[in-house]
Amino acid sequence: MLGLVDLFSTTQVQIIVALIAIDVVLGVLGAVMTKEFRFGKLGGFMKGSVLGYVLGYGVLELVAEGIPSLAFVLPVAFLLVVVALVASLFRNLNKLGLPLPGADKM
Repeated sequence: MLGLVDLFSTTQVQIIVALIAIDVVLGVLGAVMTKEFRFGKLGGFMKGSVLGYVLGYGVLELVAEGIPSLAFVLPVAFLLVVVALVASLFRNLNKLGLPLPGADKM
């Protein structure tokens, strides 16, 4: 059985955490530039991104280990999380004035 440290030290979790960190920095910069920054909203990423993506992926790792027939869910979930975070990065880059095609539709 995976230990807690082993569970959250996988390459996939590290990628998710790095994307969340980049997203938060770009989101703060975008909010400051558009004059929409509020300190009260700064902690919201913990509930949405960190708990939703990191903890959710960790639970799926445990499920995949406990029920090997569901192991196919893990790479699919990782791909969906990465796509969602990249879309958020594109939205934040769009707020910073970097015109990306389709960023307003993500």
